[in-house]
Amino acid sequence: MNPLLSDWGGASEGGLPPFSMVRAEHFEPAFHVAMAAQRAEFDAIAADPQPPSFANTAAALDASGRWLGRVEMLFHTLNASRSTPELQAVQRCMAAPLAAHASWVAMHQGVFARLDDLLRRVDSLGLDAEARRLLERLHLEAVRAGARLGAAERQRCAELMQELAELNTRFAQNVMADEAGYQLVLRSEAELAGLPEFARAVMRQAAAERGLAPGDHLVSLSRSHIVPFLTFSARRDLREQAWRAWVGRGENAGDTDNRAIAQRILSLRNEQARLHGQASFADYQLLDTMAGSKGAVQGLLQRVWDAALCATERERDAVRAAALAHGATHALEAWDWRFYAEKVRQARYALDEAELKPYFPLEAMVAAMFDCAGRLFGLRFERRPGWPVYHPDVQAYEVFDADGSHRAVFLHDNFARLGKRSGAWMNALRWHRLEGGRQTPVILNTNNFAKGAPDSPTLLSLDDVRTLFHEFGHGLHGMLSETRFERLSGTQVLRDFVELPSQLMEHWIADPAVMRRHCRHWQSGAPIPEALIDRIRAAELFNQGYETVRYTASALVDLAIHSLEEEEAPDISAFERDTLARLGAPADCGMNHRLAHFQHLFVGDSYAAGYYVYLWAEVLDCDAFEAFKEAGDLFDAATAARYRRHVLAVGNAVEPGATYRAFRGRDARIEPMLKGRGLLQL
Repeated sequence: MNPLLSDWGGASEGGLPPFSMVRAEHFEPAFHVAMAAQRAEFDAIAADPQPPSFANTAAALDASGRWLGRVEMLFHTLNASRSTPELQAVQRCMAAPLAAHASWVAMHQGVFARLDDLLRRVDSLGLDAEARRLLERLHLEAVRAGARLGAAERQRCAELMQELAELNTRFAQNVMADEAGYQLVLRSEAELAGLPEFARAVMRQAAAERGLAPGDHLVSLSRSHIVPFLTFSARRDLREQAWRAWVGRGENAGDTDNRAIAQRILSLRNEQARLHGQASFADYQLLDTMAGSKGAVQGLLQRVWDAALCATERERDAVRAAALAHGATHALEAWDWRFYAEKVRQARYALDEAELKPYFPLEAMVAAMFDCAGRLFGLRFERRPGWPVYHPDVQAYEVFDADGSHRAVFLHDNFARLGKRSGAWMNALRWHRLEGGRQTPVILNTNNFAKGAPDSPTLLSLDDVRTLFHEFGHGLHGMLSETRFERLSGTQVLRDFVELPSQLMEHWIADPAVMRRHCRHWQSGAPIPEALIDRIRAAELFNQGYETVRYTASALVDLAIHSLEEEEAPDISAFERDTLARLGAPADCGMNHRLAHFQHLFVGDSYAAGYYVYLWAEVLDCDAFEAFKEAGDLFDAATAARYRRHVLAVGNAVEPGATYRAFRGRDARIEPMLKGRGLLQL
């Protein structure tokens, strides 16, 4: 029996998949059965003898493919968080067939003719705003997939999508292989020099999980390992070794080399853009965004880049001075910045990560996150330890609304481990909908925190806590959806709007009142001292130039390489190097993601020519948070209700600019974002 061919969406056990029964070999046959079912649904819609109507065409399309969607969401969840060689083999095998099916569906000429007919008559159909939005989005997505092209061009579009799917899969698996294959093992006190006990503890735990000898310490390429190591290790030679491994992912000669793969992806994307009449992939991609054009994106990035460079110059003076004070006469390199910046932070603000972390145990921060959601939106989270999960690390919660009704299922997967890709993300196993009977969502938040030892809690850095709240903001967007139609639900919005709820949620953990309420020392239970809160607040802008330069460099390189109009893409390493030189990017800062491991860009196309979206959304989230501050209470009920109603509940049922104006009463202003990054005066 194949459990993927049965219905697991009932009310028992949260409607979760039977994880323990699912095997890699179940997916390929399930995919083929589910694709055949959707093809039959599309053919039936196209063959309907009745004239096209919203119900028999647009609503029918929204209801189609749900079996396939359910299997795909489960497969991608497992392959990202509990990957095995067998699952990766299925991913490689099914990449092209799934892409071919998606193209067949998107460009189905009979279905598109009905959509086209409806859109021409849309003003006479008497549709409400959400139904009209669904029709417009279905039509636009079909056009952008190639449905309006000639037969030969449609065939070529389908071929491009199949090859791109295979390349995206290889790119992702290569990055995962490079990350899994690296081990920096520290055995002597000399190799551990400078590392505080909290860092040593997680490295001992990582070594134990990998089966290394007792007393060994392991530095992996998980961000929760590498950043503390670069920040605290007094061994400059080991910092350089770890840094080069981190930034060199995907660029190592051999089977996991991503350079030619990325180059081919870029060439195919440019061909795709030309088929659609656009000069570059960036031109094609940005048409369906809030920004709308390369010029708008470049203008925002350049304004922030120029200001960040100036801020970084001031920060560099302090970092160099700290290096000299500690006897370092060498030139400042990328593997030095975090180490000496931490010396500046300790000297200037008396902030020490070893002093901070005991006040931020993971369990307490999850409770803080849930408490904020309860105070803002009336939500209540109850653990369900008996519900099925795909790994022992995962915790399942049932989510209740203020009236006590079931709202959602929430799965929380917080720890880094082998077989799990790096980063943090939100995804769904089931989306909300009202049409055809209410379906409640199943939402996942995934992080990659370094797990603490068995006899002690996992202690988070401030950056970790912000990541926790960030992904929870995405989760709330999925859980609080109230759309009628599934394709408009939750986070299925324009890419430069989707980061608004996530980044807005980060503001609450920075609030002193929230810290006083939830941040207690994990051993003594003592609340975080007021003086420590004051020092945290005083240091908020510390190193912001450095962080902004790293992010914006990645966004500018992304935009530049996707703006090329040549048929053949260049060597990505050379292009990256030349672009950074043209921008005047400081080598001692580096960038968040180098192209050879830039999964946002090359594991799919959602963020291609779109890494700017975090900054675009930051303009929105900083301005939105001002609304709560203006209310005089960060938990003001009226403001929270307005935000829930006009942003979180509507998903993609409303154009995002109109969504924001409905909440704020006006368009967002850039000044709060610049002020938040310490760039306003520049």
